[in-house]
Amino acid sequence: MLLQLNLLHLPYNHQPSLPNLIIPKPLTPPISSLPQSFPRTGSGRRASLSACHSLGSPVFSLPEDELDVELGRLLALLPEEMRRRVSDHPELHQLMEVVMDLGRKPLARFPSGDFVISEFPITVQDIEHATAQVGDFAIDNRAGISRTLHRISAIRNRKGAIIGLTCRVGRAISGSAKLLQDLVQDGASLLLIGPPGVGKTTIIREIARMLANDYKKRVMIVDTSNEIGGDGDIPHAGIGSARRMQVPNADMQHKVLIEAVENHMPQVIVIDEIGTKLEAMAASTIAQRGIQLVATAHGVTIENLIMNPSLEMLVGGVQSVTLGDEEASRRGVQKTVLERKGPSTFGSGVEIISKTQLRIHRSLEATVDAILSGRLPNVEVRKMKSQEQEENSPKGPVINSSPNGNVMYEDAVEQADDQNDQNVSPSQLPNDMVEDSWEHKVPLRLFCYGILEATVMQGVNQLKMNDAALQLTDNISEAHALLALQAKIKKNPRIQAAAKSHDIPIYVTKTSSLEQVTKAIQALVDDHENGLKDSVSMDKIKLSEKIDALEEARMAIEHTVIPKGEPVDLLPRTSHILSLQLDLIRKYQLEARRIAGESDVHLRILPSHYMTDEEAKTDEISEFDDFASNGSANGSPYSLDRLPLLPE
Repeated sequence: MLLQLNLLHLPYNHQPSLPNLIIPKPLTPPISSLPQSFPRTGSGRRASLSACHSLGSPVFSLPEDELDVELGRLLALLPEEMRRRVSDHPELHQLMEVVMDLGRKPLARFPSGDFVISEFPITVQDIEHATAQVGDFAIDNRAGISRTLHRISAIRNRKGAIIGLTCRVGRAISGSAKLLQDLVQDGASLLLIGPPGVGKTTIIREIARMLANDYKKRVMIVDTSNEIGGDGDIPHAGIGSARRMQVPNADMQHKVLIEAVENHMPQVIVIDEIGTKLEAMAASTIAQRGIQLVATAHGVTIENLIMNPSLEMLVGGVQSVTLGDEEASRRGVQKTVLERKGPSTFGSGVEIISKTQLRIHRSLEATVDAILSGRLPNVEVRKMKSQEQEENSPKGPVINSSPNGNVMYEDAVEQADDQNDQNVSPSQLPNDMVEDSWEHKVPLRLFCYGILEATVMQGVNQLKMNDAALQLTDNISEAHALLALQAKIKKNPRIQAAAKSHDIPIYVTKTSSLEQVTKAIQALVDDHENGLKDSVSMDKIKLSEKIDALEEARMAIEHTVIPKGEPVDLLPRTSHILSLQLDLIRKYQLEARRIAGESDVHLRILPSHYMTDEEAKTDEISEFDDFASNGSANGSPYSLDRLPLLPE
């Protein structure tokens, strides 16, 4: 009993002695600067909690020395030389993960790229040294370091031996969920979607702390792999006063969810990585009991969840509905359409585009209905400044939902940033600022037919285009291009006729797959850019070409046709220029004949005595009358005042 009491009153920053433990060089605050013991106020556990609260402000923020200690505990897994190399790196505090593979050089990954931390390959002893200092690896091959947020993932061979480690750095970042504060405090269930590595777990951890500490709610975290609350029996301080239930096996997560509701009376349930149908069903059951849900799921857009048969229940499910003839005609769609099956489990959705940019869907049901009907959903794009504060006037067009339900595009460009960036060359700008140059160009407006607009936006994101580069429109008369599914546009000649009447190019894909849609977007954007570049000098080029063609005809008439009475063949020209040459020839009271070659057409100027057949003349004149009228329809002919004509 005495031994147990002594363990409870160990110093807060006490660490087990590790062989050759070296704290990284930048970690200057000594461990002794932390409080060495806690006051005895009843029980050891309560004293520990009160001391933890006294270290920070009401808004959670870990002290720098504590962050340094946590990072040092991760680096203790490395041999001494590797620790020294990592400590000397200027981006030490932005370290993302350390990769150790048997027989290969170890790598430390920073935002700037991978950094080799040893010229010698990893040995079995190096891996054994690291695994001996972490907890037991679960069935998902994940382990952690007690009271930290670091995650150690193992790679095993066919015999079960560990041959590789991925040591991922975990940090509790205060303010990471500030952009979602208004959604969280309303009590609506929130679903976060994003690819791996964009910070879903960091945001959901901060939301749990915010709900528990700031809004005084009973929060229960169902922690599948101890990523939210850290490894060990005592959760990390980053979750505040929220409680945490560990999941012994990933296959049992849905049972632990129901157990948390039935046994612990929570007001909020926080779940990380819903990935199976059973977990989705459990989340739907919890939502029906009036409990606020905050969860994450892997994906890029809401459309990915709609197309995922295991997770579609989270957004209400999808079913095929057969419409009557009148209803199908009224909607202008086929008789069989997709509709939402039932209410969505979550009230709002968040697509995490990057660590500093979020796309908000305030009504997830309205978003799903819009996607299934092929319309553009109402969304908000929120950005964060470098100091993790909400940006009130983000760059680029921000799509906001207006009070009447329409979509508004707002161009809000910060003048201060523009003034600072005036003297910076494009080659020195980062990619996102180079993409912002589209804001000063005419945006490409695209009309989609038969292809979901969410798929188009996903392709735009894959091409890393700025939001200002391409805008979707429902008005075909305003569009610069039409993107359609081949099978559907063939059956609708009215769309083809409308595009032709507005002189809109049509880009067709055989399927609506993301790969083909992305290629089509790249092609039409390239064509649009080339058109913008060429339009500047096109008028000059056309004018020069017309002057040369008319000068050629005049020289031929004055030097050969009239003096010598011989026919002359002119160079091949476009139909519009041929009509201008014909007008000039008729002013000399001469005739011409159109000569069609294999790939081009040119004129042959005939002398006045060359054709004696009046019928042939009549046919030739009527032929050229039609030809000239067609040519002039392409544009207004230029004046011929520059060309000197022979006196009458």
